[in-house]
Amino acid sequence: MHDPTSDLFRQVWSRFTTGVTVITTMEPDDRSVHGMTANGVTSVSLDPPLMLAVIAHERNTHPLIVKNQRFGISILSAGQQYVARHFTAPPEERIELQPVPMTRLGESMVIAEALAAMDCRVVHSHEAGDHTIFVAEAEKMMMTELDPLIYFRSNFTRLGTVSESSTSWNT
Repeated sequence: MHDPTSDLFRQVWSRFTTGVTVITTMEPDDRSVHGMTANGVTSVSLDPPLMLAVIAHERNTHPLIVKNQRFGISILSAGQQYVARHFTAPPEERIELQPVPMTRLGESMVIAEALAAMDCRVVHSHEAGDHTIFVAEAEKMMMTELDPLIYFRSNFTRLGTVSESSTSWNT
C-alpha cells in the first residue's frame, strides 16, 4: 500500500483504459479553432443529453470555454493518433505538425473523420481543485463506424493490441 502522491495518482489512473477525445473551442478572433486532447470526459444524462469535460485551469482551453460557454468534443478513431499528438503539443509547436482536418457540427468545429463528435453548450460548471468540471448539453451529434483510438498506461493504442498481464493487485 502506498500513500497518495500526484505521480502515483497519475500512474494508478493510467491503468484505466479510456477513449481519446479532442475538445475544441473558438479563439477570440472567432476564426481560429483551439483544441486539447483529453480523457477526462463522460456521459452524464440521456434526457437531456448531458456530458462533462474536466479541464485544468492552466490549460489555454479553460478560459476560452468559460468565455464561449460551448465546445466541440471529438472521440478519435484508431487512425487519428497524429490528431491526439497534435493537440498535446504546445500551440507554438503545432505549426510544424501535420494539419488536422476539421468540420463544422452545429456551432462548433470538430475533428473530421472522428469516431463520433458533439456540439456542446455549457449548462453548469463546478470548480474542483485545479480543474473545472463543465457539464454541457449535446445539441448536435454525429458518429461513424470506425474503430476507436484508446489510451492505456500513458500510451495510445487500438483495441486488441493491449498485451495481457498479471491480474494480481500491487498493494
